[in-house]
Amino acid sequence: MEPDLTQTALILGASGRFGRHARAAFERAGWHLRLFDRQRDDPVQAARGADVIVNGWNPPYSQWQATVPGLTRQVIAAAQSSGATVIQPGNVYVYGPEMPPVIGPGVAQRAAHPLGRIRRQMEAAYREAGVRTIILRAGDFLDDRASGNWFDRVIAKPLAKGGIAYPGALDQPHAWAWLPDLAAVMVGLAEQREGLPRFAEYGFPGYTLTGHELAAACGAAIGREVVGKRMGWLPIHLARPFWTEAKPLLEMRYLWNTPHRLDGATLDAVLPDRPQTPLASALFRALQHQIDPDQPVTRRAVSV
Repeated sequence: MEPDLTQTALILGASGRFGRHARAAFERAGWHLRLFDRQRDDPVQAARGADVIVNGWNPPYSQWQATVPGLTRQVIAAAQSSGATVIQPGNVYVYGPEMPPVIGPGVAQRAAHPLGRIRRQMEAAYREAGVRTIILRAGDFLDDRASGNWFDRVIAKPLAKGGIAYPGALDQPHAWAWLPDLAAVMVGLAEQREGLPRFAEYGFPGYTLTGHELAAACGAAIGREVVGKRMGWLPIHLARPFWTEAKPLLEMRYLWNTPHRLDGATLDAVLPDRPQTPLASALFRALQHQIDPDQPVTRRAVSV
């Protein structure tokens, strides 16, 4: 009898922006999926027989302090019980405002601000627990639908008026990740998990763009002129007394003025043929819901 080589992925947070793409990518690769229901399921029981646990849980910033440590303990317990590999999307928060312009293996995690400290503690908990873990670190997300991220909720909002609202200095490089590519890379790493270090960390290079370059790329993607303008932070300051998300957003403001990109050399050594969607194609899809249907779009721009 032929052995059953079917692999199983438990997806936590499958309805969220990252979890949705992880679900699609693992499904396309032929994996058997289990979608965790927080109202009904127990993590340890749900992970039995699973090969990987994809942690797509990502509560609002204002809830991180209260919820992330407990969620991390649940994921670790499930991994310890099942022997599954934890796959965790990482970010650059762990480095803090003093982070270097190029982030690669061995860069010290020195973030002292609350969100960065919480993420540092989360990653340290996986390492100290000894569970097999893959951290795939990426910049801000670009999604193929409106999902409430910085790009679709703020930056691209004034697109119909011919511009983007950029949250920081327009001449500073900023890291971006196209979610379909990020999820596909996670599948590739999952399929090579047995040959990776027990605690494996990779940078996803994605796209590195200044605000001016992002505006130009948006224009090239949709075939119209797009101008980058600075976003005003005053409304967020004024909202602090009654909007719980305002304080953490202001805490992370430095990311828009601190040049950074992710070094993908270590990732490319493992996945030399990883998917790399052309920037114009990714932006065209990311901007579809922002485009005024009464204005023509030059589709040939997608190929640039």
